[in-house]
Amino acid sequence: MSRIVALGGGHGLYATLSAARRLTPHITAVVTVADDGGSSGRLRSELDIVPPGDLRMALAALASDSPHGRLWATILQHRFGGSGALAGHPIGNLLLAGLNEVLADPVAALDELGRILGVMGRVLPMCPIALQIEADVSGLDGDPRMSRVIRGQVAVATTPGKVRRVRLLPGDPPATRQAIDAIMTADLVVLGPGSWFTSVIPHVLVPELAAALKATTASRALVLNLAAEPGETAGFSAERHLHVLAQHAPGFVVDEIIVDAARVPSDRERDQLRRTASQLEASVRFADVSRPGTPLHDPAKLAAALDGVRSRNTIPAASSLPSAASMPAGGTRQGDGVQGTAGNGPRGDDPWR
Repeated sequence: MSRIVALGGGHGLYATLSAARRLTPHITAVVTVADDGGSSGRLRSELDIVPPGDLRMALAALASDSPHGRLWATILQHRFGGSGALAGHPIGNLLLAGLNEVLADPVAALDELGRILGVMGRVLPMCPIALQIEADVSGLDGDPRMSRVIRGQVAVATTPGKVRRVRLLPGDPPATRQAIDAIMTADLVVLGPGSWFTSVIPHVLVPELAAALKATTASRALVLNLAAEPGETAGFSAERHLHVLAQHAPGFVVDEIIVDAARVPSDRERDQLRRTASQLEASVRFADVSRPGTPLHDPAKLAAALDGVRSRNTIPAASSLPSAASMPAGGTRQGDGVQGTAGNGPRGDDPWR
């Protein structure tokens, strides 16, 4: 049975995990830890813990399809209303905060909550400490050539300016040891989709993670976003996403880049994208991976594309790896994939916080 590691955060990671669970139960989510907005921002500030929101979302994405797992995934995602001290806090964020205080270890806290949910695999923080994102942003002043330093994930993600470069604070942070081990023993490693500057690029800015991604014998896939995001990547083409990643991580390579076919329809654009992909030593897989009528990845279609990447570089015994269609997908479970409506899926603009 193959082992898949997915790196990211927020909506994008939720989509990848919803796809990966169709291929194997052996999944490790490696999650960004720089969120400073909403409930996560309040808890990291008050308790000095890694922000729990993206971690909670990953746990919900991998929860068991049993009635017990579905119930706990719903509990995890439930957000308190009203105007009191608990208003806006998801139960899962509070559970992770409490477990972290009791166990004094964010990985142990995630493992314990994962056991309760019967998760398929494991959820790990990218780093064992909370990080900050700092960016050089131009276009905020009269002179478009001038850059200003913006600090904080929310500020970077929502800036009206043009993000030029991002950094992590503290610089050269330690990676979570278990995340390194998972990458080195994986069969497939997936980076993206997600907020490019605040959920995807941070992984390659952690030196130990970057080294593991380079050294692993796993197949490596990069999943591009279906569209540019308002704020940090407004106006970005698919090609520009790759340029920016290469600029932030010289020497970073992947095997295949998964691009929704509808996003790059013309042969000329596809040829340009292939040339840019050569900076990452990657081939490009154009596939239908979107849910019709939405800017969201379809879990079944993305699973099929990931299965293609995995199969291209691995020739397993016929019975050793399930197809995307044969694995329990949780297709009837509310929230499998980024629904944005009901059940365990994300709701609103920033539902993971």
